[in-house]
Amino acid sequence: MIRLRSLPFTAQRPSAGSGLLLVNLATFTWATNMILGRWLRDSVGPLTLSAIRFAVGAAIFGLLLRSRPPEERRLGADGRLLAGMALTGVALFAPTLYWGLRETTAVNATLINGLGPLITGLLAAALIREPLPPRRLGAAALGLLGVALVISNGSPAFWRNLHGRRGDGLVLLAVTLWGLYSVLGRRVMARRSALSATAWSMALALPLLIPAALVEQQILPARWRPEVIAAVLYIGVAPTVVGFLSWNEGVRRLGPGGAMLFYNTLPIYGALLGALLLGEPLGPAHGLGGALILGAGLWAARSRD
Repeated sequence: MIRLRSLPFTAQRPSAGSGLLLVNLATFTWATNMILGRWLRDSVGPLTLSAIRFAVGAAIFGLLLRSRPPEERRLGADGRLLAGMALTGVALFAPTLYWGLRETTAVNATLINGLGPLITGLLAAALIREPLPPRRLGAAALGLLGVALVISNGSPAFWRNLHGRRGDGLVLLAVTLWGLYSVLGRRVMARRSALSATAWSMALALPLLIPAALVEQQILPARWRPEVIAAVLYIGVAPTVVGFLSWNEGVRRLGPGGAMLFYNTLPIYGALLGALLLGEPLGPAHGLGGALILGAGLWAARSRD
């Protein structure tokens, strides 16, 4: 059993400003992952996509770790915590999210993801005793309101036409798993770099993901085309390497609860990418919702201990 409370936290807290930039870089790359994950749903199964993206990511991180000190390249005393990160944030999170996207709409998934800051804040308070002040709870609620405005474009009719889907529960489970990953990462990165923690969490997940992907291929064989291969490789580099590393370093600087308040920038970047790449319209509600999300994160960041 992993005893989170008994682990000391001795790392110095770097400035919050760089942490804010890092978590926003992560959510930007993940917005592209959400769009491509939805697009790939009929071409590549969720387990296959997860196995390939993290195999690519682990290979790149393995090269980066070669120049790190020896203790960064060993599991050491953090083995069980790193295994917990591998299980929650890699082996289970990604397939659960991709499977949920097969069974629900991107709108539903985005709205459910808006609960992430609240879920993570509660987990951090319960497991590692990270403070959960009223300001942070208020910011989480304000951010969720911003998410609702962005995805509904301020239209009341949107809510009348919103229906639950089978995949909604899977997306909610994925958000909870990501919260646990962030909490575990906070403890691990008290003693090692974000690069080492991210690399090991991916490497330890591969023995679970690769056999599962081979089984899935017998049921949902991938339909490989040049554009599908390019999309999968992109996911293996940008959302996986850049996104995960930026997120974990942001968690180290802000804490899991503080970092998750900016997780809600995902729909902002999704809306911007939709406008730029797909010609989708942007309205005043997108601007107001985006301002609420960013304002909520900045407001809560001021209360960081």
